[in-house]
Amino acid sequence: MLEEDTCNTLLSKKLEASLRRISFLEIENEKLKREVDRLNTQNALLRGQDSDRRLAFLPKKTQSLACTVASSPEKRMDQNNNTYDNSFVSENSTARTRSPRVPKPPPTPSSSSSSSSSHSSNVIKGMKPPPPPPPPPPPPVSRRSGCVDIKAVRRVPEVLELYRSLTKKEGRSDMKAGNLGTPSPANAREMIGEIENRSAYVLAIKSDVETQAEFINFLTREVENAAYKDIADVEAFVKWLDEELSYLVDERAVLKHFPRWPEQKADAMREAAVGYRELKNLETEVLAFDDDRRQPTAVALKRMQALQDKLERGVQNTERARESTGKRFRDFKVPWEWMLDAGIIAQLKLSSMKLANEYMNRVVTSLKLDAFSDEEELMEQGVRFAYRVHQFIGGFDEECNQAFQELKKLACDC
Repeated sequence: MLEEDTCNTLLSKKLEASLRRISFLEIENEKLKREVDRLNTQNALLRGQDSDRRLAFLPKKTQSLACTVASSPEKRMDQNNNTYDNSFVSENSTARTRSPRVPKPPPTPSSSSSSSSSHSSNVIKGMKPPPPPPPPPPPPVSRRSGCVDIKAVRRVPEVLELYRSLTKKEGRSDMKAGNLGTPSPANAREMIGEIENRSAYVLAIKSDVETQAEFINFLTREVENAAYKDIADVEAFVKWLDEELSYLVDERAVLKHFPRWPEQKADAMREAAVGYRELKNLETEVLAFDDDRRQPTAVALKRMQALQDKLERGVQNTERARESTGKRFRDFKVPWEWMLDAGIIAQLKLSSMKLANEYMNRVVTSLKLDAFSDEEELMEQGVRFAYRVHQFIGGFDEECNQAFQELKKLACDC
């Protein structure tokens, strides 16, 4: 009986404590509700102030229409606050207004085929430019002198024979191309939406549209009248154009307010300049490659294979897009002959001859020194790479053929 009384007493105390805690939480809950109501009211007031500030930048007709639609009393301010905010915005917009850009003259073309230089000088002097002459027929593409003459390349049937004999033994197919994972494009809409919602960003764009109109009209005429025959001149022009456009707060956002801006031609010139420069950089990288004999054979061979992969991708991408891209370049008077097989594509293919020569020499040296544990696998790698480059170029020159004959001799002795 005594134990039951003790248990009831404890339960009563716990119940009282719980009731007191519930009462305390109810009071706190009421306080929080009142705080939430106060914050909601303050938030509505701030939104109304922000709305009225934005209305200050709209044209009068649009502003009156917006005021009619937004008739909620929560979005209106009293007259004193309106006067203060308008003066604040006016000061801000004045501070962000920049002086009109004075453009630099475009680069002088290396040949007399471009009408852009004469046109820009006439524009600067205030003279009306003469009508452009009819475009001459495209000149024959001249072959540039490279490290190897294309006439010196001859097909070597022994490469195919040795390759087939090795692949038949292994019963495996040709070299598998690595999977090139394409990164999924980033979703830029959220980023653009966030930027455009910032009033400072919108004010800066509006200021550029109003103050840089003459500057943009000058660039528009330069792009429209640009007609080059040498892709190097296009590179110089695109570099100059991008430097001038970098003065704008946001190139795309500002230029979309100018319907005469030749966006498609400017993009085509950029695409041609970037594509050509990437291929030239690739050619320079291949020609500057040096086999470091201090590196292990496996590491050196992987470096050469990776560089050959990169080279083949560049050539194949250019060949794949040549038909559609070349037509667009011709329509906008952008040089396109560099994309032909007789242009930089031929030089890139010939430059891979150096990789084949270095690769086979490294394999032959390792086999002679017994520096590789699996000689059969090393021999197979050398023959595969030789066959790959042979098919890519369409043959070997004399130096590369000698390196292959040494590799073939070791293969026959194995």
